Amino acid sequence: MSVKQQQNEEIRKIQFSGKSSYTLALPKRWVEEMGLGSGDRVRVGRQDSRSLLITAGDSPTLRSKGEITMHVSNNDSPGFIIRKLVSIYLSGYNLINARAKTGRLSSMQRDAMKKLVRSKFVGTEIIEDSSEGISLQVLLNPSELTVANALRRMFIIATSMHREAMTALLEFNKESAKEIANTDDEVDRFGLYAIRQLKFAVESDAASDIAGLETRRDSLGYRIVVKSLERIADHAAMMAEEIRVFPSPIPKDIGKKMREFSDFSLERLEKAMNSLFSRDYEAADEVVAEVAVTREMENAIIDLASSKLKAAEVSHLRLVLEDIRRTAEYSADIGEIVLNLTIEKLLTKQA
Repeated sequence: MSVKQQQNEEIRKIQFSGKSSYTLALPKRWVEEMGLGSGDRVRVGRQDSRSLLITAGDSPTLRSKGEITMHVSNNDSPGFIIRKLVSIYLSGYNLINARAKTGRLSSMQRDAMKKLVRSKFVGTEIIEDSSEGISLQVLLNPSELTVANALRRMFIIATSMHREAMTALLEFNKESAKEIANTDDEVDRFGLYAIRQLKFAVESDAASDIAGLETRRDSLGYRIVVKSLERIADHAAMMAEEIRVFPSPIPKDIGKKMREFSDFSLERLEKAMNSLFSRDYEAADEVVAEVAVTREMENAIIDLASSKLKAAEVSHLRLVLEDIRRTAEYSADIGEIVLNLTIEKLLTKQA
């Protein structure tokens, strides 16, 4: 779209030519501040149902914050360094240098940073590693992995963790349970990546397109979905940990009820995520309503277990049932986010 300007003291008019032509009157200072001149190109995109976003340039880009250097003191603990690195990563920097303020990094400090990169940062590589410092480069192009695709990966991994935990429980396979908790890092990796992209979408005028969002307002809702999926994965990991200390196998009739409860929760989660991706208000509303029966299902299994198992066994069972229930409740939370994201379209459609 070529910019044609008609100058006066109050406004400059911008002509957008293509299949259709429109003339927009803008304050002169806006045009000057953006550095627009005759023949420059701009891009127009929809910001929401009632407003347009005009961006200088041909296509939307995520505004990288480039390079930053973090100085590490000798007495900085690994936990302190990790939290600082995560904050910098989420802030959007693509090249992160961690340098010793004086002397050298300790082996413990270096190991903590390298482990963090490998286990928590998607598309990030260590490009320099020495006793004086470590450099991290974010290599993944944001357009190659949208927020929605990151959420899909989180959903698939968390669901798999939950199913494997239930299988380990019912088969009384403690060795299998050991591997499940390690998978939680994968969910966290995609969660941090999604948050990084959501921050871009909020801060950049045109980045929501690349992030895969309909509008920048979606960022808050998607941030809550990320947290819900992380917690669902955490509960699957806690189920696996609890199985490792179970004193004895679970009777088949109780195990059958637990499997049904687990399947119910995972079906609600799948339905909630599908409603998010398809922007389906009615399906999301059904999830919220259906989850209301989970406490009754949980209590029925506890009553059955109390009549057949010892108190110590019931205590362990309660913790697993709570993890299953919380999975369903987080699914309802996702459903409520979908309701908030889609209510305006629903009302407009019904009007």
